[in-house]
Amino acid sequence: MKRYVISVLVENHSGVLSRVSGLFSRRGYNIDSLTVGVTDTPEFSRMTIVVRGDEYILEQIVKQLAKLVEVVSIQHCEASETVVRELALIKVNAAASNRAGVIETANIFRARIVDVGVDSLVVEATGSEEKIAGLIKLLEPFGILELVRTGLTAMGRGKGTLVSSAPERKGATA
Repeated sequence: MKRYVISVLVENHSGVLSRVSGLFSRRGYNIDSLTVGVTDTPEFSRMTIVVRGDEYILEQIVKQLAKLVEVVSIQHCEASETVVRELALIKVNAAASNRAGVIETANIFRARIVDVGVDSLVVEATGSEEKIAGLIKLLEPFGILELVRTGLTAMGRGKGTLVSSAPERKGATA
């Protein structure tokens, strides 16, 4: 099964996330990752949805999303035309004996130490899924105490925007 990243511009009001996620569950499609945030225009939010399947499943998902009134624009994000990033916060065991090793490992991955405790450090890393996975693998021997990942966020390369690709909608309220 292939992984697909879909960016969806939606109206920013209550219930939209529920309708979108409900669409997936009713059709039996699993969401690998879902991130949502308001855009530079407060009337809209942007969802980045990661799903697995074949071309037919992708086509069905896009068609079903397009039927939702709150959906303004949908874009399948091709890997070569998209910047994709993820954020991870990793709390690592960092006693005096291994603290320097944790800091050195974080620096190699251009990650930042965002919290220092007596026996732990919280490392913040952003980048591709592969970069995050590599950092986690190297931090595991120190002892990962807690880990949280945001899921993917994606944006198309170049001048085009998800908003500019949205068709004019009669009667739509912004």
